[in-house]
Amino acid sequence: MPHVIVKLWPGKSEQQKAELAAAITKEVMKTLGSGEASVSVAMEEISARDWAEKVYKPDIQQKPEQIYKKPGYDLSDL
Repeated sequence: MPHVIVKLWPGKSEQQKAELAAAITKEVMKTLGSGEASVSVAMEEISARDWAEKVYKPDIQQKPEQIYKKPGYDLSDL
Protein backbone atom coordinates (compact mmCIF):
# COMPACT_ATOMS: atom_id res chain seq x y z
CA MET A 1 0.00 0.00 0.00
CA PRO A 2 -0.24 2.29 -1.88
CA HIS A 3 -0.13 1.39 -5.55
CA VAL A 4 -0.26 4.32 -7.99
CA ILE A 5 -1.18 3.88 -11.65
CA VAL A 6 -0.24 6.67 -14.04
CA LYS A 7 -2.07 6.56 -17.36
CA LEU A 8 -0.36 8.59 -20.05
CA TRP A 9 0.00 8.93 -23.78
CA PRO A 10 2.87 6.99 -25.37
CA GLY A 11 6.06 8.83 -26.21
CA LYS A 12 7.66 9.52 -22.85
CA SER A 13 11.13 8.06 -22.44
CA GLU A 14 11.98 5.33 -19.96
CA GLN A 15 14.08 7.93 -18.15
CA GLN A 16 11.09 10.29 -17.84
CA LYS A 17 8.87 7.51 -16.56
CA ALA A 18 11.52 6.39 -14.05
CA GLU A 19 11.93 9.97 -12.81
CA LEU A 20 8.17 10.37 -12.44
CA ALA A 21 7.92 7.07 -10.54
CA ALA A 22 10.72 8.19 -8.21
CA ALA A 23 9.05 11.57 -7.61
CA ILE A 24 5.68 9.95 -6.93
CA THR A 25 7.29 7.44 -4.57
CA LYS A 26 9.09 10.19 -2.66
CA GLU A 27 5.92 12.26 -2.30
CA VAL A 28 3.81 9.26 -1.23
CA MET A 29 6.39 8.44 1.43
CA LYS A 30 6.44 12.04 2.67
CA THR A 31 2.69 12.67 2.56
CA LEU A 32 1.32 9.31 3.70
CA GLY A 33 4.21 8.17 5.86
CA SER A 34 4.66 5.01 3.81
CA GLY A 35 7.96 3.16 3.62
CA GLU A 36 9.61 2.97 0.21
CA ALA A 37 9.22 -0.80 0.09
CA SER A 38 5.44 -0.47 0.38
CA VAL A 39 5.00 1.93 -2.56
CA SER A 40 4.57 0.72 -6.13
CA VAL A 41 4.08 2.83 -9.26
CA ALA A 42 2.90 1.58 -12.66
CA MET A 43 2.80 3.38 -16.00
CA GLU A 44 0.03 2.49 -18.44
CA GLU A 45 0.36 3.97 -21.91
CA ILE A 46 -2.95 4.73 -23.62
CA SER A 47 -3.06 6.09 -27.16
CA ALA A 48 -4.67 9.48 -27.76
CA ARG A 49 -7.19 7.71 -29.98
CA ASP A 50 -8.30 5.48 -27.07
CA TRP A 51 -8.03 8.07 -24.27
CA ALA A 52 -11.72 9.03 -24.11
CA GLU A 53 -13.00 5.45 -24.00
CA LYS A 54 -10.29 3.88 -21.85
CA VAL A 55 -9.49 6.72 -19.43
CA TYR A 56 -11.68 9.83 -19.55
CA LYS A 57 -15.11 8.20 -19.49
CA PRO A 58 -14.48 5.31 -17.05
CA ASP A 59 -11.90 6.91 -14.73
CA ILE A 60 -12.74 10.62 -14.74
CA GLN A 61 -16.27 11.21 -15.97
CA GLN A 62 -17.87 8.24 -14.21
CA LYS A 63 -15.94 8.58 -10.92
CA PRO A 64 -15.86 12.31 -10.11
CA GLU A 65 -15.81 11.59 -6.37
CA GLN A 66 -12.39 9.95 -6.78
CA ILE A 67 -10.76 12.86 -8.63
CA TYR A 68 -8.60 15.11 -6.45
CA LYS A 69 -7.05 17.02 -9.34
CA LYS A 70 -9.47 17.57 -12.23
CA PRO A 71 -8.29 17.99 -15.81
CA GLY A 72 -8.54 21.55 -17.04
CA TYR A 73 -7.99 23.10 -13.60
CA ASP A 74 -4.89 24.29 -11.80
CA LEU A 75 -4.43 23.02 -8.25
CA SER A 76 -4.98 26.58 -7.03
CA ASP A 77 -8.50 26.45 -8.55
CA LEU A 78 -9.58 23.55 -6.33
